[in-house]
Amino acid sequence: MTSDAGRPDEPLVEPGGEAGGPDAETPIPESLAILPLKETVVFPDAVAPLAIGEPRSIRLIDEVLNQPERMLVLVASRDPEATEPPPEQLYEVGTAAIVQRMVRVPDGTVRILAQGLRRVRIGDYTATEPFLQARVDEIVDAAERTTEVEALARNLQSLFTRMIDLVPHLPDELGVAVTNIEDPTTLSFLIASSIRLTLPERQELLEETDLAARLRRLTALCSRELELLELGAKIQSDVQTDMEKSQREYFLRQQLKAIRQELGEGGEGGEEVEQLRERLDEVAPPEEIRTAAERELSRLERLPPESAEHNVVRTYLDWILSIPWGTATEDDLDLERARRILDEDHYDIEKVKDRIIEQLAVARLKPDAAGPILCFVGPPGVGKTSVGQSIARALGRRFARISVGGVRDESEIRGHRRTYVGAMPGTIVRAIRDAGAMNPVLMVDEIDKMGSDVRGDPSSAMLEVLDPAQNSTFRDHYLDLPLDLSRVLFLCTANVLETIPGPLLDRMEVIRLSGYTEEEKLHIARRYLLPRQLDAAGLPEGTLEVTDDGLLTIIGEYTREAGVRQLERRIGAVARRTARRVAEGDASPRTAGPAEVREILGPERIHNEVKRRTSEPGVATGLAVTGAGGEILFVEATVMPGGGKLTVTGQLGDVMRESAQAAVSFVRARAGALDLDLADDFFATHDIHLHVPAGAVPKDGPSAGVTMVTALVSALSGRPVSEDVAMTGEITLTGQVLPIGGVKEKVLAAHRAGIRGVVLPKLNEDGLAELPAGLADEMRITLADRIEQVLATALDGAAPDGADAAPSERS
Repeated sequence: MTSDAGRPDEPLVEPGGEAGGPDAETPIPESLAILPLKETVVFPDAVAPLAIGEPRSIRLIDEVLNQPERMLVLVASRDPEATEPPPEQLYEVGTAAIVQRMVRVPDGTVRILAQGLRRVRIGDYTATEPFLQARVDEIVDAAERTTEVEALARNLQSLFTRMIDLVPHLPDELGVAVTNIEDPTTLSFLIASSIRLTLPERQELLEETDLAARLRRLTALCSRELELLELGAKIQSDVQTDMEKSQREYFLRQQLKAIRQELGEGGEGGEEVEQLRERLDEVAPPEEIRTAAERELSRLERLPPESAEHNVVRTYLDWILSIPWGTATEDDLDLERARRILDEDHYDIEKVKDRIIEQLAVARLKPDAAGPILCFVGPPGVGKTSVGQSIARALGRRFARISVGGVRDESEIRGHRRTYVGAMPGTIVRAIRDAGAMNPVLMVDEIDKMGSDVRGDPSSAMLEVLDPAQNSTFRDHYLDLPLDLSRVLFLCTANVLETIPGPLLDRMEVIRLSGYTEEEKLHIARRYLLPRQLDAAGLPEGTLEVTDDGLLTIIGEYTREAGVRQLERRIGAVARRTARRVAEGDASPRTAGPAEVREILGPERIHNEVKRRTSEPGVATGLAVTGAGGEILFVEATVMPGGGKLTVTGQLGDVMRESAQAAVSFVRARAGALDLDLADDFFATHDIHLHVPAGAVPKDGPSAGVTMVTALVSALSGRPVSEDVAMTGEITLTGQVLPIGGVKEKVLAAHRAGIRGVVLPKLNEDGLAELPAGLADEMRITLADRIEQVLATALDGAAPDGADAAPSERS
């Protein structure tokens, strides 16, 4: 058995002398010895070194060398694992060859050098022992040399020449030989023996008798091999280029480091860049961010450490590397846990809690749903910011807060261009950096107090930040890189909506947090404020007990606010007085009731001035909504001799001035219907002055119209307005009462001021559903759609025919 193990280490020597070369005309005997080959096909005209190890094959070689023609047939075995394959396991077509040389190896095997002559077809086997012998018939190509054959041969020569350039082990001389071969048959066999083919492919070429078909098949195989070689060469070239570039950069860095050390500039620059590169690998930013960072690192390497530009680039890289590009917390979408946390942190505000739970439910069912932009609107101290902290705790997210109140520079939001001295990113980027995650809960406080001037409009910059359709590619002017804000849960707070630009307000879902009643404040103080202030004062448990009456005293006599911020300060004052006593050595338990509270806090701070202010005709109590919540306001009217002039004071806005003019016009036109006993020329000979006290506070809005009419009628008729009635509503020239906003806030303001009677526009009846159940029971709410109904209730204390009472009054 034989195998093509390559050329032997020792030179092949001819036993008995030099053999002559084969002759193309050498006749092929009818019967020849058959030498099986393992995974090898020898083509005509090819010289093949073969290693012979099987005893049967060695005897065959010895016998062949004793013959004058020294000829045998080389044929491939179908089974490469068989040591002595029988005839049925051998292919039918082989190559007649002459053994040119032979050498015996000390291990008992022999090496031969055989040169193929011509193809033969094996017929009947005449012997199987001591080796195989069979009858053979020479095979001759059937096709003649045609133009097609010439074209195929030239194309094959071109392909093989290109292959030689890509295969290192093929010598250039082989390409020259192929180019000079004119016989297509010889060309095909030479190329087939030189390229890498499988055994079936080689045998297929050997058996093909149609010269054109063989050339086409060989062209396809060469094209495939050439494509693989070119692809491999490209891969190798790319790898080599990358390696050379990396090595070149390394050597250049080392040389630059050595030059700087030689110049006395130190070697810290290179170490600094390497540290930044390590940080960049740890951060693992998106590809676009990494590309920008690598570009800046290359700039930093070329800059001397003492240059000003070096510090600018270094600071920029520090900012890029400080952003948590690939960091995000996993949301906790346990609805029961979230509800429990919200209830622990906040009393009441059920609408807000329900909205948060709904959003968590949506996120649980659709994780990729875009989060809403929530805006909590309400007076100070009602818990807007703390609600945001509770939401972050319920979700398991990081919490960050920025305040945009008073911001007038757009760069505060978007950052400054790096061309400016001292440039830095905007508050959005800094908040993301501080949160340490790309999906925090970001609270934007006081969004209603942003302004604009020559430096830009920051509210316009917030349009992109608070738009889920745009903020996935938010670009800060300093970084100038896309920052994905789509996973951030934005929460905004505001006291009023009127100052928020329309386009910005349109991007937010408004949730109102109104003020609290006394009962609600009592619960909040007992559950949250008092324990927090006792802990802040360092008081041991059981040292101070504040009774409910004591808390109600603080609420009613020392605070008048929609929220509970002042209430917490007053409770803190009581706790600190107790802490002082304990620090002085008296640690006995104390109980603080109304008397103790008044002793600690001093004289009563809040006075009920409604009775005093409305004791004279011409003064009516109105209701308004400000940034601090609902408030009561007084409208004063006086009439004096003059020339029919109207004076309006109290720092009123244009809308409120127009309401005053409408009120005067209505009273003049309906004086008779209002039972005012006035002379015909009364308004021509008298001046009217309307004043709204607290003149240092700007006021505006149409809802004081009915209050102005009531005060004017009271002044003209001499009848005082009821001290226990407050009113609100817009007036028309025909006497209709139009709806207003902020019903809940205004009713709460009346309740805080000790007023139990409120007149509201009939069209605001739906707003009564927002009132707390206990508050509705305490108040007498009258709904009116005509000014006559308002006057009857405010001046006479009883609703006339046609006026509707709220359900609390009917009950």
